[in-house]
Amino acid sequence: MEPLNKLTADGACRTVFSNDVSFASFYNAAIFEGKQIIHPDRLVRYENDISFIINDSKRAEDKKRRRDIVVKSDINGIYCILGIEHQSSIDETMVIRCGIYEMLEYLKQAENKEYKRLVPQIIVVLYTGPKKWNSPVKLSDYFEIPEELKKYFDDWKIILVDVKEMDTSKIKDEQTRYFIEAIQAMYKGSYEDLKRLKRMKKENFLYAAIITGSIDQVESVLEGDEMDMCEGMERMAEGFRSEGREEGILVGRNEGKLEEKQNTLLMQLRCKLGDLSKETENTIRSSTMEKLNKLTVSIFDIQSENDVLKLIH
Repeated sequence: MEPLNKLTADGACRTVFSNDVSFASFYNAAIFEGKQIIHPDRLVRYENDISFIINDSKRAEDKKRRRDIVVKSDINGIYCILGIEHQSSIDETMVIRCGIYEMLEYLKQAENKEYKRLVPQIIVVLYTGPKKWNSPVKLSDYFEIPEELKKYFDDWKIILVDVKEMDTSKIKDEQTRYFIEAIQAMYKGSYEDLKRLKRMKKENFLYAAIITGSIDQVESVLEGDEMDMCEGMERMAEGFRSEGREEGILVGRNEGKLEEKQNTLLMQLRCKLGDLSKETENTIRSSTMEKLNKLTVSIFDIQSENDVLKLIH
């Protein structure tokens, strides 16, 4: 196993889902509602290096794209390409990146005379970061589309799975389920949830800790090459509980600042525009500090509620 201090969250995720059983179990739970559509014994690793040239007026750059995990399998006798793209942080370009991956794969197939027909592909974006995903999930999220063009516009969306919200009851393989549940428990700082994972493999426990940024707690419970999972989880969970208390205080303070900012902006807007619609008030109440700061900077340019909604969306 690669040294823990050198293994990244991406590396940990790739290691886990390079196991065919884990890959199939995750896919079946994530997009097939737990139905056993993908079978681990019918997975074949697929070469996923894609090189392409971006031409502009100044230069041509050779770009390399590699999807994290890609396999080839069949569904009811029809071959398909299935991929997992791991994201440990929010990426505003994710929809565009996935679109590039898929189109370049189809272009490669189209130029290969061995393919009589193109092989369909699906990419699942597995997001394992601590925050809620707040970036686009479809192409149309990036811009406004004139009403006259909407029926001609080909939208593009990604399949986004947030590990924190995944329904683990649909994951058939026990160790894969434990891996996802460990990540969820670590983010929640839940001692009781961690205790229920006593049969979890040591390496998957460590990978979950790497993905959640909990490597310090993991290293503190390691003893040589062995770890008592019961004792180790109790000690680790105690660390999470302590951190959770401190984080809870910090979250409380941040939430207080956010509410104060929202109230101030609502007061300013009422003075400037008069009574506000329920839609505008709810939008401001649900906005992040970053969006509220953007609105504050532009407060003197606002002439209507439509201006507010355009700035904050």
